[in-house]
Amino acid sequence: MDIIDTPTGGLTRPAEPATDAALPPTGTLRFATAGSVDDGKSTLVGRLLHDSKSVLADQLAAVEAVSRQRGRQAPDLALLTDGLRAEREQGITIDVAHRYFATPRRRFILADTPGHVQYTRNMVTGASTADLALVLVDARHGVVEQTRRHLAVAALLCTPQVTLVVNKMDLVGHSEQVFADIAAGFARCARSLGVRGVTAIPVSALDGDNVVRPSDTMGWYAGPTVLEHLETVPSGVDPRTQATRLPVQYVIRPQSGVHRDYRGYAGQLTSGVLRVGDRVTALPAGLNSTITAIDTPAGPAGEARAPQSVTVRLADDIDVSRGDLLAPVAGAPRLTRRLTATVCHLTERPLRPGQRVLLRHTSRTVRAVVESIDSRLDLRDLAEKPGATTLEVNDIGRITVRTAEPLALDGYTELRRTGAFLLIDPEAGDTLTAGMADAPEPEHAEGA
Repeated sequence: MDIIDTPTGGLTRPAEPATDAALPPTGTLRFATAGSVDDGKSTLVGRLLHDSKSVLADQLAAVEAVSRQRGRQAPDLALLTDGLRAEREQGITIDVAHRYFATPRRRFILADTPGHVQYTRNMVTGASTADLALVLVDARHGVVEQTRRHLAVAALLCTPQVTLVVNKMDLVGHSEQVFADIAAGFARCARSLGVRGVTAIPVSALDGDNVVRPSDTMGWYAGPTVLEHLETVPSGVDPRTQATRLPVQYVIRPQSGVHRDYRGYAGQLTSGVLRVGDRVTALPAGLNSTITAIDTPAGPAGEARAPQSVTVRLADDIDVSRGDLLAPVAGAPRLTRRLTATVCHLTERPLRPGQRVLLRHTSRTVRAVVESIDSRLDLRDLAEKPGATTLEVNDIGRITVRTAEPLALDGYTELRRTGAFLLIDPEAGDTLTAGMADAPEPEHAEGA
């Protein structure tokens, strides 16, 4: 939903039909929170859980007890999400905390990610499967470099929805102009990164204004509360409507006894639909066959839909191994040994041209080399700067990688699961870099 400037300089939104809290749930929304240190992110999440009555009595009692020990009159709701002892002692979020809650309208999976620069890599993890990114800004400070970094990560991961939450409005006198200026600056950054349709919401997480209940102190704001927005936004692309992809995770080979003739290929259907009778190809070999049976945990089925885990049986005894990809013959991805990608570097060890790595794509791992570092994103002006010789920890950049074996790769903007990959240290086994691949170009394709 686009931000709209009003004649008074404030922000509003297009009119929407009235909602009914008694409506049935509209599926599950996965969302990730992000924000700089001390922006009040944990307090916002705690308030959201508390005011939506998603906190168990014993959890609340424990938070109240700790708050009293610290001399607080009211419960410190940030403690509901800061689960690690180090987090509670330091008053910061370090790990990605996942929370599950529901309202009468929808179910939610929340990934609360850290705000410190050194934990930006954790946001990549938390937001990688999110339908929406909730980016917090302190009303006193506005958009800062870490805000731009979080926005860049959301753009990098093609997060379908981005929502700006301007927190601590009570500390700026609930000023409409302060909110309008921050939202306009955030919208400019979002547009420069290719993010469209940002929704902005002014809140005071400490007081609960516009989190679950509308604020009595910001009458100039006519938009939704945070919870209303989360309950009504689209939940992203339905993977069942996308191109069909089944990465093979395990080959079930013939065994003695009743299963001596059974051979199946097991994995999670990342997107699309498979049906008995479909013609499929096994990549990278390019061998074709027909699906004769689909086995699920509930028994045989005529079809399977993403994200089901299934075992597929084929008419022909072709060579299919772990790491291969089953896809429709008519809509198979292109094979490539050379890929360009946008990446976020995750470790202290710099990434350099010529570096030998392992590349993990779905269930397949191949040897690879970093051919070049093409540019690095400057988070001060959000411009891509060519000529970078390394990528340091938390850097976002563009690279080219050449693999020893062909990969059945999709563009990340088309299919997130089969367009994503990791670069791994071949000796230590550590994850170095998270990558989002471009669609392979025809001149780089193998067997085109």
